[in-house]
Amino acid sequence: MPAPSLPARLPALGIGWRHPHYAALLEQQPALDFIEVHSENFFAPGGAALAVLREGREHYPVSLHGVGLSLGSAAGIDPWHLDQLARLVQTIAPVRVSDHASFARGPGEHANDLLPVPLTHAALDALCANVARVQDRLRRPIAVENLSAYVQWRHADMDEPAFLNTLAQRTGCQLLVDVNNLCVNALNAQLRGAAGDPLDHALRWLDAIAPAHVAELHLAGHVHCGDIVIDDHGSRVVDAVWTLYRHALQRFGAVPTLIEWDTDVPALDVLLDEAERARAVARQTLTTEALAA
Repeated sequence: MPAPSLPARLPALGIGWRHPHYAALLEQQPALDFIEVHSENFFAPGGAALAVLREGREHYPVSLHGVGLSLGSAAGIDPWHLDQLARLVQTIAPVRVSDHASFARGPGEHANDLLPVPLTHAALDALCANVARVQDRLRRPIAVENLSAYVQWRHADMDEPAFLNTLAQRTGCQLLVDVNNLCVNALNAQLRGAAGDPLDHALRWLDAIAPAHVAELHLAGHVHCGDIVIDDHGSRVVDAVWTLYRHALQRFGAVPTLIEWDTDVPALDVLLDEAERARAVARQTLTTEALAA
């Protein structure tokens, strides 16, 4: 009998490269497919931070993940911020560039938070215009991430998957699906009185996203704080998020996957262990899919 077929490929696996692990990662050079950094931490021209990133780029492909573009702002994109990002992209030649479907700025104001945009046609128009401006400047598509949102707008013209699918269709951008954010939002909806199982809600969200748009998946930990669940990126990935990750792989295929850990950052080996677990989950999931095909 011929050997059972295996998946043609597995997802590229990476970790968020944060300051506590700069030296350890460069010294150990673990088996990772890419590393991801927060773009804004490397905007300063020259200096030690950029030198470290350049050194990391010699060993790994780099994904630039931003938190400050404010893609959903009706006030548009901050020209200074876009200038710094464009310079960093030219310097590092990243494998991906991403930011969030959120806003953080208005005329003369800037919030230190990722605030959700209303799911309306007007907000979608503003988001599309901003994404198009960024892509035109960078001369490449960017990936836009779904948000963990702690407030909701009263009015919506569509649900979030339809909003993001339309964004990708109109602008040619990609989507970064944060699986942990789906779990956090579903759990918080339950705490606010929403009916149904949170996991089922998150699974339906994944089913509504067009696979062709998805460029990356994020996995992280969250914390229950009684009346709210916080996306703190401060612990290991929980079982429910692993379940959603399996479904995302079945839905989207071998999409590059990142382990995020931004608070209470542990030893590098802990992040590498989480990345290896993600690799094992992907291998098992995609092999099962291949055998069933």
